[in-house]
Amino acid sequence: MVTRWLWRVLGVTCVGIGAAGTVVPLLPTTPFLLVAAWAFARGSERWRQWLLNHPRFGPPIHAWQSQRAIPRKVKWIGIASVVASLGIALWAQLPPVALTLQVIALVCVTIFLLTRPDA
Repeated sequence: MVTRWLWRVLGVTCVGIGAAGTVVPLLPTTPFLLVAAWAFARGSERWRQWLLNHPRFGPPIHAWQSQRAIPRKVKWIGIASVVASLGIALWAQLPPVALTLQVIALVCVTIFLLTRPDA
């Protein structure tokens, strides 16, 4: 019983962060919604169905679960966020080691985004 409650709390938290990501720049939405759907599958089937059938949040979850696809617009927003993150790091004059690690991570994120099918 406590475990189901914890899954629900995780799901609601992730839906909240995901919803905030629809208006806060550089805060992703879909990854948090995917975690919420995963958590709700363990905590509440009713809440999972609500999320999957939500007119705004449901379609990207379905696209990911069925095809591992990311909408083209979301890909370009993600790549723009990568470029913005790198620009901020350069502007902040991060130490070379930190900058190198960030570039490696951002290149991996970009490759991941570009290799997913379009939803």
